[in-house]
Amino acid sequence: MLKMMTFQGLPGAGALDFLGSPLKFRSASEAESEASMSEASSEDLVPPPEAPERDEAETSKKKSKGLATMFGLFTKGKKKKGAAASVEPACKPDATPGPAGPLPTVEELKAALERGQLEAAAPLMRLERELRAAAAAGGAAEAELVRRQSKVEALFALLRDQVLGPLRRPLDAEPGRLRRALAVLAEQEREDRRAAAEPGPPALAPTRPRRWLQLWRRDVARAAEERLGRPPAAAPGLSEAERAFLAMGRTMREDLQAVAQRLKPLFPAEFRVVATYAEAYHAHFAAQVAAMAQFELCPRDTYMLLLWVQSLYPNDIINSSSLAGELQGLNLGSLLPPKQIRLLEATFLSNEVTSVKELMTRALDLESQRWAQDVAPQRLNGHCHSELAIDIIQIISQGEAKAESITLDLGKQIKSMLLAELAAFLRSYQRAFDDFLERCKQLRNYRANVMANINNCLTFRISIEKWQAPQDPLRPLNELKSHGFDTLLQGLFSDLKPLFKRLTQTRWAAAAQTLEEVVSVVEARLPEFSELRECFQEELMELVHVHLVKEYIVRLSKRRLVLRTAEQQQQLAGQVLANANLIQRFCTQHGSPATWLQPALSTLAEIIRLQDPSAIKIEVATYATLYPDFSKDHLSAILAIKGNLSSSEVKAIRSILDIHTGVYESPKSLFSLIKVG
Repeated sequence: MLKMMTFQGLPGAGALDFLGSPLKFRSASEAESEASMSEASSEDLVPPPEAPERDEAETSKKKSKGLATMFGLFTKGKKKKGAAASVEPACKPDATPGPAGPLPTVEELKAALERGQLEAAAPLMRLERELRAAAAAGGAAEAELVRRQSKVEALFALLRDQVLGPLRRPLDAEPGRLRRALAVLAEQEREDRRAAAEPGPPALAPTRPRRWLQLWRRDVARAAEERLGRPPAAAPGLSEAERAFLAMGRTMREDLQAVAQRLKPLFPAEFRVVATYAEAYHAHFAAQVAAMAQFELCPRDTYMLLLWVQSLYPNDIINSSSLAGELQGLNLGSLLPPKQIRLLEATFLSNEVTSVKELMTRALDLESQRWAQDVAPQRLNGHCHSELAIDIIQIISQGEAKAESITLDLGKQIKSMLLAELAAFLRSYQRAFDDFLERCKQLRNYRANVMANINNCLTFRISIEKWQAPQDPLRPLNELKSHGFDTLLQGLFSDLKPLFKRLTQTRWAAAAQTLEEVVSVVEARLPEFSELRECFQEELMELVHVHLVKEYIVRLSKRRLVLRTAEQQQQLAGQVLANANLIQRFCTQHGSPATWLQPALSTLAEIIRLQDPSAIKIEVATYATLYPDFSKDHLSAILAIKGNLSSSEVKAIRSILDIHTGVYESPKSLFSLIKVG
């Protein structure tokens, strides 16, 4: 069975290294800027200001740290000492560029941008605005305006790459530089909106909106694709698909945690940096899932895909404790559409039910082979023990747990299906056990295996009741137990048969002595059943109790004893009552719970003793409420003992059984086991 997949100790991707390492792809804008800048010159710009810009490129840059050092505090959930100093508040954009002295030359702006001096953005925007103003005022040659515009656009292309470059490796960038790049990007977005509201002069080609923010989002999408597309690390015991999804899941969660903890404090709120990364990662993850769902999946991969779509992705990533607050309200949606999920769920349910059925059949086949091969059952706490019930319950429970790991609703659906399969299995189990009872009587471990299977019934019954299953699954178990008890008691009841015959052969002259012998035989045989579990020893003792009472009544009903005087009837009633007390006391002391049998013989003794027909009617009516299967034939056999009753009196007493009292009816059977006539 596939174990539950978690993110603990997952193989695969490390921390968010794409944020600190150059990406493999090269932006088209970089090539464009290199080509166009070769045309730039200083002849169209005013002389440079007296105080040149400070060369930030000459300042020392921090050496790139290893990935483990850089991201350790995110993957472990701890804050590195001193890390707070490197996190600066969200950047404030530079003020709108205005007239602040003469503009630098094209060469100076180009050199400044190539050195990474993002302060050149402000004069460059002034240059762009002055160009637009000149074109709007008229007077300048159109060719000259176009030439100047091409040089301005070449500088903007270089600026764009200097701005977007740090954003492709944000955790590797010095926080101050990253903040300046974000400020320039924010200002460019505002300028795009202003330009959209103010149509440019017709003499110039439209260059805005430049949509640098959109380019940044495209780079994030490419980074997500590259990160989630990395080959997963080796993981023994997992399929290729499982390894791939585990690696993607871990990478996505760790990367988004790093974005939320490190980048969110630096990015302007309107950039929605966490949402941008989350949406990009979600889109690629969903594409991978959709691609996999198109294939004909094996049962294991069907389960894995559903587990990710319905449980691991929404619960362990999107709603994980570290990300739930950040991703709340994004409405990323499911990795698959509902219709496709339903199809996968139907396939999963079919696969799992088939698997459970095969596993249960295999377990029963192995158990049946052990019976036939006369393999002795295990002993557990002094009782005969079989692992079959435990194996079957585990198979059912694991199937239900597997479905519940996807969704609780799927667990409910499969539960009813698995209980139906369990009921079918128990019927097969009963048939296999009956076949064993019939064919293997001569084996040495026959009785021990019978007791082991009876003991199984308790384990099954506890689980079925816990699952709140319908009562149908219990019916085969009750049959199995009943047939097992019959087999175990067969020898004992055969030994008791000649003893009970003495009661009629001696005309009840030595009834007390005979009953004492019966009790002695039963007591001597009880250790044979000690390897049954205690509850089944009690049930078996109840069956013995029923048998003793039944056989005693059978002997009373043989119509061979007719007593015509009240004294004789009272003497017999006393013997019956004494024997009843002996049977009740002995069986109760040895665990019989059959309190319902207590009045069975004592009331018959009272009917034999009474002489008034009306009093006899009352006793018979009471007796019929306790034993609804007590019939007129049974009553006639008892009344035949009373030789001083007239036929009319007997008829009147019998008529009392025609009245249905509607009072309590016992679920136990006694007189239905007794045939008279």
